[in-house]
Amino acid sequence: MSRFFGERGLHIAGVIHLSPREAFELVRQGATLVDVREDMEKNGKYFAVENVISIPFSRFPEECDRLPRDRPLILADSVGVNSKKAFLLLQERGYTEIANLNGGIVDWERDGLPTKIIDDEMLIGQCACKLRPKKIYRSRRTEEEDPPT
Repeated sequence: MSRFFGERGLHIAGVIHLSPREAFELVRQGATLVDVREDMEKNGKYFAVENVISIPFSRFPEECDRLPRDRPLILADSVGVNSKKAFLLLQERGYTEIANLNGGIVDWERDGLPTKIIDDEMLIGQCACKLRPKKIYRSRRTEEEDPPT
């Protein structure tokens, strides 16, 4: 059992799943949040706490060894799926002070926890094939309404 996380969270099949409020309190006590979302998944929303490290899940197997072993790590993503996979990979590599943020940033934001929102990075569009950052959409609309002379 983890010394830092103790009996906190749900312990299921060797994985510690923390609620957003538990994770927030533990980050305030020194844990590091590891955000494994891809850039497109961030949708302009970031965990607004100290000690956040971002490693996209697509590069996690190659880059996870740079994570500190002397600090507790809480793995986070959008809803808790890839962060659980990242937890299992770190566990295989000998990390012991690790936990998974259940519900990811979706539940984090729902619970009213500190979230930084960058409006220009939010995605808009009717379906996944048409998603694009608002900033690009705004600049294209401006050019259409006011073409350069």
